[in-house]
Amino acid sequence: MKRKLDDSWERLIEAMKAGSERALARLITRVENRDDGWKDAMKTLYPQTGRARVFGITGSPGAGKSTLTNEIALRFTKQGCSIGIIAVDPSSPFTGGALLGDRLRMRDIATHEGIFIRSMATRGVLGGLCQAAREVIRILDASGRDIVIIETVGVGQDEIEVVRAADIVALVCCPGQGDGIQAIKAGVMEIADLYVVNKADRDGADILTSEISAMLSLSSRPDEAIPPVLKTSALSRQGLDELVACLSEFRDKPPALKRPIRELVKEEIFCLMEGELRRMIEHGMSANGSLDGTIEEILTGKLDPYTVVESLLQRYRLLDEEANKKGDAS
Repeated sequence: MKRKLDDSWERLIEAMKAGSERALARLITRVENRDDGWKDAMKTLYPQTGRARVFGITGSPGAGKSTLTNEIALRFTKQGCSIGIIAVDPSSPFTGGALLGDRLRMRDIATHEGIFIRSMATRGVLGGLCQAAREVIRILDASGRDIVIIETVGVGQDEIEVVRAADIVALVCCPGQGDGIQAIKAGVMEIADLYVVNKADRDGADILTSEISAMLSLSSRPDEAIPPVLKTSALSRQGLDELVACLSEFRDKPPALKRPIRELVKEEIFCLMEGELRRMIEHGMSANGSLDGTIEEILTGKLDPYTVVESLLQRYRLLDEEANKKGDAS
């Protein structure tokens, strides 16, 4: 059920639509923090999304993803495009925050008109992207950005999560990092629409390009188009125009869904539900003081985590049954 949007949210949304980057940043922060009313704000924005194309830039650490993102964004702004960038950084296991190191490498565009950069933490999500990042994509889309670029944390094989949020995925490799061996492994090498051998001025770039091309030739079906493999160097500006031209070509085509749309929607529903249930149960146990007591009983061996979860689920099943009985009675 859609409630009337709170005035503070409404003002932020109106200011964002009017072009205020401060309002856009504040709106994203409030949604990330799950402030009261965030779901109503997302319900309001949802019908206004679907226009922006989403590029995913992924690859191993040190491959030059941030520098490439910097160059790609600059070139698209010269074509008159408005850009939103989500730079996903690893979360600290202690504070939950992120280093925000990618922004240091994108300082050329940090204050560029037409480019909005948002750094986010992975928040411990294995695939590098969290549900909040999907919502940031929607907010940037609703704000009128033509292109949203997700520059992901480079953790390698678990980077499959980027596929679920991006229309086009570019995998960035570079010579000297073992990517030739990685090329024959399942996982991250299978998700890309485009392969970029960056730092092509280094020794081994031609060999790496040949290895990736050979892997793609062997793994692609006869009726499938083989993804392009491009060589770039952000330092010497080699191949950057060709890369942007390739991305523009992808952008002009309807997005090729790697998974059925129904499956993607179902996955998001359950992801949202999982987060909301956890918050609801955690808030309830913290509010009545039972959480600390339960933890203490587990630590002293009086309880185990499985019994606790089973008990909680049983309690919510009973509440659900009572609610259904009341509904039937009315």
